[in-house]
Amino acid sequence: MNIEEYREYCLSKKAVTESFPFDKSTLVFKVANKMFALTGVDSFDYINLKCDPERAVELRETYNGVRPGYHMNKQLWNSVYTQEDVPDALIYELIDHSYDLIVASLTKKVRNEYALG
Repeated sequence: MNIEEYREYCLSKKAVTESFPFDKSTLVFKVANKMFALTGVDSFDYINLKCDPERAVELRETYNGVRPGYHMNKQLWNSVYTQEDVPDALIYELIDHSYDLIVASLTKKVRNEYALG
């Protein structure tokens, strides 16, 4: 996976926006103004993704390329390293999982505003 494939995939999801709220090199994707994925555009070494805490531990035990989220809540976020032992198919699945967790956390009113079901 390269950064353009990652970017296109994130933007293909409903109600997603991209921005650089922290600095000029950290690309953040949000759904309904809630962050679900971020990465550095200069190197694209890893992607920070929200994850169910139990699944996060399981993934970290299975893959060298899944580690506690760098500069994030370590229970809820993973850093998924794009050039290590994590298959692209799993990275896409983890992007979906992160997005779905955020959508599920939104109020019904907000989900309706963004037509998210």
